[in-house]
Amino acid sequence: MTETMGKKTLSLFLSLAAAVSLTACGSPDGDSTTGSGSASGDSSQNSISFMLDWTANTNHIGVYAAEKLGYYKDAGINVSILPTSQSGAETAVETGVANVGFTTLSNVAAFDEQGSHLKFVFDLTQKQVARWCALKSRTDIKTPKDFDGKTFVTFGSAEQTAVLQQMIKTAGGTGKFDTATVGTSTFQTLTSGKGDFGGFYETWEGVEAKLEGPALNCFVASDWGVPGNPDQLGFAVNTSWEKNHKEALQKFIDATARGYAYALAHPQKAADILVEQAKDANLDSTLTRTSMETIAKGDYWGDTSAIAAASDDASTAADLAGLGVTNTDEAQEYMDFLWKNGVYKKDGKNPASPPSATTLATNSYINSEQK
Repeated sequence: MTETMGKKTLSLFLSLAAAVSLTACGSPDGDSTTGSGSASGDSSQNSISFMLDWTANTNHIGVYAAEKLGYYKDAGINVSILPTSQSGAETAVETGVANVGFTTLSNVAAFDEQGSHLKFVFDLTQKQVARWCALKSRTDIKTPKDFDGKTFVTFGSAEQTAVLQQMIKTAGGTGKFDTATVGTSTFQTLTSGKGDFGGFYETWEGVEAKLEGPALNCFVASDWGVPGNPDQLGFAVNTSWEKNHKEALQKFIDATARGYAYALAHPQKAADILVEQAKDANLDSTLTRTSMETIAKGDYWGDTSAIAAASDDASTAADLAGLGVTNTDEAQEYMDFLWKNGVYKKDGKNPASPPSATTLATNSYINSEQK
């Protein structure tokens, strides 16, 4: 999560005026890769524009694989892959600049609490990928308690503050820490001594650290008192657009789910497709391959063996062993926690009740019962 776990509207815990941001995967202006099809404003029932949340990385591999392998063409749709803007994928989807955006359910909740009309329609990540880390060389940091009084490298958000305070308190600390703004990257800010700990994605920065260093000492939020799943990353749409484009959206989700399933069944081939298709991102082949292998081996997107086994014969998302299903029970636990910690305040006031996960997310396009 270096750069993607940390910027509003562009990462793990992002949100509008008060919620997220961790860091991961590049620079928001770094990728101008586009797929086939029409521009983002096309209202055709056969055209869909998809906006990245950051520079192309393995989180987006299913979209690039579906494009390269002809799944979109087979489904009769044209898909444009749009680089993210400074305002973020959520704002782009809300304003109609893009039809579908990569985001988190946490972000959808935060934006909708501020008046947006977003709905989460596909949950890629089934396990927590966020890690809160210090350099391994920092022998004075052994548990989150040791974050007390130290400096957190961040873009700033109420959500990450709530998460870290809970982790620190669970470990026996007071939950008080300072902050420093991320420089070029969280890695560089930590190694320069300008900060003591930061947020990372296990499946990208974690891989990068193992391949190239520096070594990290990391902690998972759920191990330290944070309930539910903070890391539900996937696709969101504007509810008004969805109402008039259900068929096209279903085709997009089916084809894209097949792309992600292909990546689990053939991680190295899919990684090579991503590197080739997203040329402007200048992805390192070894990092991309190792990231995809880590995702597959770690069951981060669900039961890899079951999904991979179903991938050859699948024609819809429903055929893929639960790939893309949102666990709304876990989501609700996390939203309740954030609400209790005042993350959703508007005009200084907490809403009367927490956001509803079953309202914000749907499994109807996965043809699965709501969990």
